[in-house]
Amino acid sequence: MFKKVIIALAVAFALPVIAAAQKFGTVDVNSIFSALPETEAAQKQLAEASKKYEDEFKKLQEEFDKKFQEYQALGADAPASIKERREQELQEFNAKMQQFRNTAAQDLEKQQQTLLAPIEQKLNEAIKAVGQEGNFTFIFQDGMSLYQGKDVIDVTPTVKTKLGVK
Repeated sequence: MFKKVIIALAVAFALPVIAAAQKFGTVDVNSIFSALPETEAAQKQLAEASKKYEDEFKKLQEEFDKKFQEYQALGADAPASIKERREQELQEFNAKMQQFRNTAAQDLEKQQQTLLAPIEQKLNEAIKAVGQEGNFTFIFQDGMSLYQGKDVIDVTPTVKTKLGVK
């Protein structure tokens, strides 16, 4: 019984010390991420790739419109077999356009992941380094907590300094 009381007292006195030793911080990842020069370069590359896909899709759309106008110009007196063949061509071309759109979207997503992953890793490493240097228990992404007390430190400027960003 005596041991339990001693243990309970030790735990009770240790909790405030443990709680006081914890240090919390927040960081605005989005503002740092957008301020990095690598992010701007990656976004420029993605915009250029997107523009190329848009231009190519526009050409496909124009070709489809031309084929559709030719189909409409056949008139009511055209043989049914010709109309059916043209309809099938239009359906196949439409499917080709959808496939192109899907492939383009997947490719742009892969490019985005490839270009942004090293930037995200660099940012995460800087946050980790700031956390270790500042002896932080936790660093939370800004805007994710429902309450933030006065003892929480915003480490965004420190991370920006570590990355050489203004």
